[in-house]
Amino acid sequence: MPKVKHAVARKKHRKRVLSAAEGQWGGRHRFYKRAKESVAKGMMYSYRDRKAKKRDFRTLWIARINAACRECGMSYSRFMNGLKKAKITLDRKILAELAVSDKKAFAKLVEMAKA
Repeated sequence: MPKVKHAVARKKHRKRVLSAAEGQWGGRHRFYKRAKESVAKGMMYSYRDRKAKKRDFRTLWIARINAACRECGMSYSRFMNGLKKAKITLDRKILAELAVSDKKAFAKLVEMAKA
């Protein structure tokens, strides 16, 4: 009978990979080699999409602010420039939230930016 080396560590590693591949389709959650490839690709996607998520949200906030600005008769770029000149430091996330939930407060900000 051959001597077994690193049995515990290898089993633990394989178990970790297979549990990370849970929910995958077909052999991707059953067979170690396929699961390893699938998990590696999933990790690449998750890393890439954590960066993309920030870009996507910023785009969404800008679109919401722009729509609310246009309702008040102002363009997005003029609004942001006006806020900067008025020394109002609100980030786009908060501005977008105001644009959606509190239209009166946002209209006041537009008036301040116009002045």
